Amino acid sequence: MHIARGKSADEVWRSAAKHLLDPEQSSPQESRNGNTIEALRVVLQIDDPAQRWVISRTPPINPAFALIEVLWIVAGRRDAALPNCWNPALPRYCGRTEYYHGAYGYRLRHQLGVDQLARVYQALSSAPDSRQCVLQIWDGTVDLPNEDGTAASPDIPCNVMALPKIRNGKLEWLQIIRSSDLFLGVPHNIVQFSSLQEILSGWLGVSAGPYVQLSDSLHVYERDLDSIRHSLTDVRAPKSTDSFSLDYKTWHKMIPDVMGRLAVLMRPDLGENDLTAVAFAHDAPEAYDNSVLIAAADIARRHKWHHIADECSNRCSNPALRFIWKRWQSRCDLAASSPGRSEVPFV
Repeated sequence: MHIARGKSADEVWRSAAKHLLDPEQSSPQESRNGNTIEALRVVLQIDDPAQRWVISRTPPINPAFALIEVLWIVAGRRDAALPNCWNPALPRYCGRTEYYHGAYGYRLRHQLGVDQLARVYQALSSAPDSRQCVLQIWDGTVDLPNEDGTAASPDIPCNVMALPKIRNGKLEWLQIIRSSDLFLGVPHNIVQFSSLQEILSGWLGVSAGPYVQLSDSLHVYERDLDSIRHSLTDVRAPKSTDSFSLDYKTWHKMIPDVMGRLAVLMRPDLGENDLTAVAFAHDAPEAYDNSVLIAAADIARRHKWHHIADECSNRCSNPALRFIWKRWQSRCDLAASSPGRSEVPFV
């Protein structure tokens, strides 16, 4: 077992990448989607989960899509339309369907017949020392492989459960993942579940402690090895200043309005005035307003309203989020200027 520990997601991710690239620590492993190199049972520990962005990854991730995933999950949704709007390539990985089979938020808030997030909030509020809180994502009745070994769905959850605990006045979080693609999945998983940790900590009125992620299979596809190697240099970036932490009542009053703003951004008849009205409303707590601004910047970019995209990103108060957005925007501009290419891959 290898443990990579650091203050930020970026530091920890690069440490895990170096571990995977070491032939003495990993081994070749075939998969249904291509050859990989794999290391078993790798632990990532991020001591400051607010620093959740893997900034060194080259090419950079789309921060708008990562934030949309957070809001989609915590809202308990499974509709494909919302994440697909910010990542049109997603159906290639998860299937072309109206609802995603493995949607984490729906699994946590609806699938097992209980709102697990609400129950854990109630339980830990009453018994902060409890060791019995488990957030279950995996559902063996629909997720186990068929008898012939084929997948039951294109969208089988990689994250199987989380174990939140309050220790020393802080909410610690252990995320257990059966299969982690270091290049494609891990940067998004860290954003998703460290944000969920921060949201639950706000409900409970405690701060967030370490975020720990255990990957049973941590791997990289051979086709992505060069990208991993090009990502090992530390990219100096400002610290993230956002916090998703809010008390329980405030959060539940706020989130429908934020989701409504995103629904406007998804409209096929969206106009420039509609976008700016939604993006610049400034009627939510700072981290949520910043999320809408970056989501709007990406929609404006794809409409080729570049001046509005720039205005949205400039109004974002989180310097780390502005930084990673600019990296993503540069990637998109480079792809659009390449011969025969009009859009950047959404990976």
